[in-house]
Amino acid sequence: MSTHHPFPKSARKRFEILKSAAAVFRRRGYYGASVEEIASALNMTKGNLYYYFKNKEEILFVCHDYALDIILEHLNAVEVSADPPDRKVHRLVTGFVHLFIDVLQGMAWTIDVEPLSPPLRKRVIAKRDRFDAGLRRILQEGIEQGVFSGSDSKLLSFAILGAINWIPRWYDPSGRASSNEIAEVFATFLVRGLRPDNLGAAAGERRPRAAKPDRSSASVRSVLNVPSTS
Repeated sequence: MSTHHPFPKSARKRFEILKSAAAVFRRRGYYGASVEEIASALNMTKGNLYYYFKNKEEILFVCHDYALDIILEHLNAVEVSADPPDRKVHRLVTGFVHLFIDVLQGMAWTIDVEPLSPPLRKRVIAKRDRFDAGLRRILQEGIEQGVFSGSDSKLLSFAILGAINWIPRWYDPSGRASSNEIAEVFATFLVRGLRPDNLGAAAGERRPRAAKPDRSSASVRSVLNVPSTS
């Protein structure tokens, strides 16, 4: 009896190439990275790599597109849940940090989109805007319920994304903190900063109960629903 593999061999190889490319882009930048260097990290020839991607621009685009699809799927799951706004933000930040650190070496979101041709750049920016809009909806929900302080969900979104976007600037895979620890610290800190009691709220203002930290031992792939490459 035949069985259907949810992640075929060709797709697994493409994913391996994306991870290799992201690591090279992180070290050398897009313009400094070469297709030969990306292929060499996988013990492939340049010709073999071109079987999976037609050029370096396509690799960069798929890095962006793949990561954005993952985080947008995570955003959708968070938005449709019955969780309160503070718990939603905690889950979203946790998933976003795992995406940065574990899925594509933290580069797929932060590397400049300028090298992309206008049509591809437009597609990436459109998906980024969808994520930003979703985060703002959750923040606005929290503001309206009195869970979050402030009145401008756009500024709060900038604060959260600014903190997370800086991770690739300092993250060291050989450091002592695991991705789970970093994700939990960021999520807990950012959610606490949104609450009225941490932003000088007047005495007697409602103090919502803190969401319990997610200490699940589930893998990053379970958190973000990333297909297995094994």
